[in-house]
Amino acid sequence: MAYWLMKSEPDVYSIKDLERDRTEIWDGVRNYQARNFLTSMALGDKAFFYHSNTKPPGIVGLMEIVETNVVDPSQFDSASKYYDPKSSTEKPRWYTVTVGYLETFRTGITLDDLREAFTPDELWVVRRGNRLSVMPVDGAVAEKLLNITQT
Repeated sequence: MAYWLMKSEPDVYSIKDLERDRTEIWDGVRNYQARNFLTSMALGDKAFFYHSNTKPPGIVGLMEIVETNVVDPSQFDSASKYYDPKSSTEKPRWYTVTVGYLETFRTGITLDDLREAFTPDELWVVRRGNRLSVMPVDGAVAEKLLNITQT
């Protein structure tokens, strides 16, 4: 099992939305490196849900990968801001996953807390200028994050 960190703006889709919906397709990712991370995910992998573009940003919960290699339907919708005219149903460019809700942490782990606890090499989200919405999390770092949420 691998661990990941996946970002969403809470006014677009929040951990509360996922708790309500139970599962959701993680659509709209339009960065090739993030897409490649999505396509390397496996069933049962865990992902930390990170609220971005909010005050304070940080990790707020945990989800599980429940479906892999999902063709992102937003790439075909000309009304979507994620529309990709170079993509076709015969040859899609964007793949994603479906996530399932696991838990909302009693206390989130703010970006400031993450910066105090981890180096940029340990946890990519604390790297200056990092804009990736999907990134891997080392197993030892994931265990430390899970321990932080239990205190």
